[in-house]
Amino acid sequence: MLNNFKKDNYKYNFNDKSVLITGASKGLGYEIAKNYLNHGANLVICSSNSQNIKKSYEKLKKIKKKNQKIFYLVVDVSSLKQVKKLVSFTIKKLKKIDILINNAGVYGPKGFIEKINWDDWVKTIKINLFGSVLLCRSVMPYFKKKNKGKIIQLSGGGAASPIPRISGYAVSKVGIVRFIENLSSEVKKYKIDINAVAPGAINTDMLEEVLKAGPKKIGLYYYNKALKQKKLGGSSFKEACDLILFLGSKHSNGIKGKLISALWDDWKSLPKFKKILQNSDVYTLRRITTRDRGFKWGQSKKKSIYDLALAPYGTIKK
Repeated sequence: MLNNFKKDNYKYNFNDKSVLITGASKGLGYEIAKNYLNHGANLVICSSNSQNIKKSYEKLKKIKKKNQKIFYLVVDVSSLKQVKKLVSFTIKKLKKIDILINNAGVYGPKGFIEKINWDDWVKTIKINLFGSVLLCRSVMPYFKKKNKGKIIQLSGGGAASPIPRISGYAVSKVGIVRFIENLSSEVKKYKIDINAVAPGAINTDMLEEVLKAGPKKIGLYYYNKALKQKKLGGSSFKEACDLILFLGSKHSNGIKGKLISALWDDWKSLPKFKKILQNSDVYTLRRITTRDRGFKWGQSKKKSIYDLALAPYGTIKK
């Protein structure tokens, strides 16, 4: 199911670009790696699963061009020591890092918060949230020194709306999207573009996890929703990969701090509106008030210093 927005006329050339991709052993991570490889990039891919990442590496090695480089490493992204090793390994093997793509993630435990395994819940936060933060933290000195870089963070369900009974996953995704906003503000003076991607409801192993958990753990509503998604085929890898290629390319230069949907946002038109976009709070996490929904109740007549400091588009003046 492709979106109905205008055809993508962008041409991508990642020759001589070095890309680091986490969670690339299968599913969307593998497809991202394949797309960047097909457009000329050199890659370092990683995963915590040694067998799967080696299989992924062997498949990608067969399609790379003679002058392209690809390496892999087994990494637990929640470990600061291993993440530092990964970044050093990438710079050593590829001589540089141009693009970081944080795709590593797990769904985590499913069920009511008081019944799930607490250690598993914490592990979900460590992998999904801490792992991405550690990667960003580790590449940032390098990107700042170069005064350029791209970071693409995979988000997903839970960032924009709740997912009852999969709270660890949902909380981690909200946290990482807000982190991306914060980090973008921190590096505003640098040519470093950091964005998050909502890839759509793709049929991956995570969907099978939901179905395996069953309606008792996951709830009848989300279980039936997962069944329907599997039956209809879900969103395509292509839609997500097209957006991720765009965000890694020169066409997206200057777009930063946004959560962009591969399905529902006309991201192909964004370069025309960069100035407006960067002075706006669109594609960000924000509190919705009664005023935003047209209600006349629940509104204070007082104006705070914070309100007076807001820019015309709802962002704080720097």
